[in-house]
Amino acid sequence: MTGVFDALQAEIATIQTARDIGRVAESTRGTFLVTGLSRAALGERVLAETGAGPLGGEIVHLSARGAVVLPEDDPEGLRIGSRVERLGPATIAPDRSWLGRIVDPFGKPLDGRPLLPGTQRRAMTGTPPPAAARRALGDRLSTGVAVFDTLLPLVRGQRIGLFAGSGVGKSSLLAKFARGVSADIAVIALVGERGRELRDFTERVLGPDGMARSIVMTATSDQSPLMRRRCALSAMAVAEHFRDQGLHVLLLADSVTRFAEAHREVALASGEQASLRGYPPSTSHAIMGLAERAGPGAGGQGDITAVFSVLVAGSDMEEPVADILRGTLDGHVVLDRKVAERGRYPAIDLLRSVSRALPGAASEAENVQIAEARRVLGAYDRAEMMIQAGLYAPGSDALIDRAIRLFPRLDAFLAEDAPTGGPPASFARLKACLSP
Repeated sequence: MTGVFDALQAEIATIQTARDIGRVAESTRGTFLVTGLSRAALGERVLAETGAGPLGGEIVHLSARGAVVLPEDDPEGLRIGSRVERLGPATIAPDRSWLGRIVDPFGKPLDGRPLLPGTQRRAMTGTPPPAAARRALGDRLSTGVAVFDTLLPLVRGQRIGLFAGSGVGKSSLLAKFARGVSADIAVIALVGERGRELRDFTERVLGPDGMARSIVMTATSDQSPLMRRRCALSAMAVAEHFRDQGLHVLLLADSVTRFAEAHREVALASGEQASLRGYPPSTSHAIMGLAERAGPGAGGQGDITAVFSVLVAGSDMEEPVADILRGTLDGHVVLDRKVAERGRYPAIDLLRSVSRALPGAASEAENVQIAEARRVLGAYDRAEMMIQAGLYAPGSDALIDRAIRLFPRLDAFLAEDAPTGGPPASFARLKACLSP
């Protein structure tokens, strides 16, 4: 019972005895102006009284006239003179009892059961460990997926991106990571997902085994950009909470694209001008700041191994969000619609995917196998059009002949779950696929 009372005492300690109150002076273009909040600061939350009930919001702009607030919901019922209370910075108080639960960006339960906050409140906009004090990437992790145990290794503290269009198996692959990657806790951020997909993902795709060690944080597509942006920031704050306890945390964020789109809406509402394909200049910092908070810890901290998904329309890897994130992460994995259309899942385009954990994450013999597999698949890719059209004459090129013979095995290997035994067993299977 001690833990319950500690949580209650921490919650009671947050109750304010003095309140900073302002009034709505103007409402326009999806924001409203509040006067009278003398101590207001950018990024702080407020709570306005409306005819339809309390309305939360965030201060996005300050001037001599007052504070401009972006509402968290439909401002229906807001009036000139409505009372507005300043709440202070947005925080979250994670706790280990949240495992197996679905929560919103403020740590409120979404599964109909009560949920107590933890004893320590954290700001949603944290800072990464000092760069000079951070550890190097750790040991190779068992993932439960053969290709990630071998050709695209994932190591402790690594940050990788899944670049994919819609409907190519991205969510299923993230669920496999949640169930199979060796970690103490998984934190899953579903940013801007369709509401009907939340239950399907948690109950069917993720399943009981995945949920048992996971905290799922979500803000659906119908919610305000503030909530969608906070979803990713809150999930990172929760991951940092457990990292600071010395644990290894797996963070799965789906998707950074929706986070960037939500940030764009907030930034434009604050008066920032759009520049790069409609994104304001602060988008780069927002994405890189989020990514840098993950990774190896320092001192007695644990590590955050992160997988960020990116929606790329038409497989355009040069669009702003994909380009920014690809240059920040420790590897990128491209999921190709053409591969998915022929029924191979995960639909990974190996030749366009890179793990920057190599060659250090594999032994000398394993690196030889990886290089050989890529060489064979590359040869088949270059000659595929001729092969399919019947223009290639067997015997013309020994490497292409070998690629034609081995391609069905390697292609099937890319779709396999890892055998029992982890990476060593997966490498043994790859060796068999490469044998004459």
